[in-house]
Amino acid sequence: MTSPEAAHAAGAGSRQACPIAPVLDIVFSRWTTPILWTLHAFGTQRFVELHRNIGGITPKVLTQRLRQLERDGLVIRTYYPEVPPRVEYQISELGSSLAPLFASLFDWSTGHLPLVEQARQEFDAAEEQAAARNR
Repeated sequence: MTSPEAAHAAGAGSRQACPIAPVLDIVFSRWTTPILWTLHAFGTQRFVELHRNIGGITPKVLTQRLRQLERDGLVIRTYYPEVPPRVEYQISELGSSLAPLFASLFDWSTGHLPLVEQARQEFDAAEEQAAARNR
């Protein structure tokens, strides 16, 4: 694994402060992670199945995200010229290579989100106390 210092040295002259920012833009933009997670967990799906399994996403946004994920090589769209036409989506090999990252994030969230919530509550309580003192 490359250290932040080595990544900075390798990208000397680069204007980007964080070398993983492009990855974050691709993988963690709104709805991308739930789409990839769902395709990885449930396998190949038709649009309606995918829409139902994700929940909360509009058909228009799902279409846009699927097109972008196909363009990025993370999702494969297969069109079947039948009557009626059938389209299926599956996660690509490149998309599947993100599974360990998602598993690590899941593990982190399981162990650390309670601590984040506790920190938020403590912060909010301190802010309320400070506000009360300043009234």
